[in-house]
Amino acid sequence: MNPAVTVSARLAMNIAKRGGASVGGVVRNLGRLALPASLLLTMSGCMTAKIEELREAPTQISSHEAIVLLAKPHLEGTGTEDKFLDCLERELVGEAVSADVAQRQRAGKAFEPRSNFSKGPFQIYADHHFVDALYPWLEPSTAPANAAGFSAFLARPGVAERVGEMGVRYIVWVDGVTQKTDGGGSIACAAGPGGAGCLGLGWWEKSSDYEATVWDLREGISAGSLTTDVKGTSVMIGAIAPIPLIAPVQSTACDRLAAQLKSFLLGAGEEETAAVSPQ
Repeated sequence: MNPAVTVSARLAMNIAKRGGASVGGVVRNLGRLALPASLLLTMSGCMTAKIEELREAPTQISSHEAIVLLAKPHLEGTGTEDKFLDCLERELVGEAVSADVAQRQRAGKAFEPRSNFSKGPFQIYADHHFVDALYPWLEPSTAPANAAGFSAFLARPGVAERVGEMGVRYIVWVDGVTQKTDGGGSIACAAGPGGAGCLGLGWWEKSSDYEATVWDLREGISAGSLTTDVKGTSVMIGAIAPIPLIAPVQSTACDRLAAQLKSFLLGAGEEETAAVSPQ
């Protein structure tokens, strides 16, 4: 991470968490950094990212085989965001298949549910079509939740045949969410005859925790799981104009998980834990 970013973010956090500092004190402390506005605008908040992989069986997908990314069904509570699944698809094969399917369905146009990238490492089958083709066995109330349920799912009449026709080799269940975990401070903006400006400081922390469980439809087993945990602190500094130092936790979680998932499916994954701070 840029040293200037670390210094400014730490200073901002210290000021915000103390809570007793005046607005004037905030501005004076920020002024001591003597950072040009152009540099401030290019900064991002501080983040840490952790990836863990647990392999239970060998995997080696080929270019003509497909995977399907599915949000793990939840009867209650919030499930994985659609935009996170679309991000994973783009990172894996260069296109958000599910998003394209939904858009074309709304427009009343036909769409091939299985993406076809001849130069890609594998293909992705659109989740909407996959769930519809296997209705009702992947609905929240009937979807398999463990290895025993997965085996029972594949043993249902016609399921294995339909899956084979679609060319889907692996189901990747994705579970998790991005949420705000903490925050504080405030910014006040005003306008008058002499101009407008903002003073103050606000900060917030977000956490992106996701797990991808890989099921091998050919072998009828769980191949393993991958988890990513990204935490970040964003800061909004009111120094005449609002200056955001944003930590892109969800996009970072998507990048890290997609890279590890691709390696896992191609057979290169081994148990690994990494902690990094994006530049």
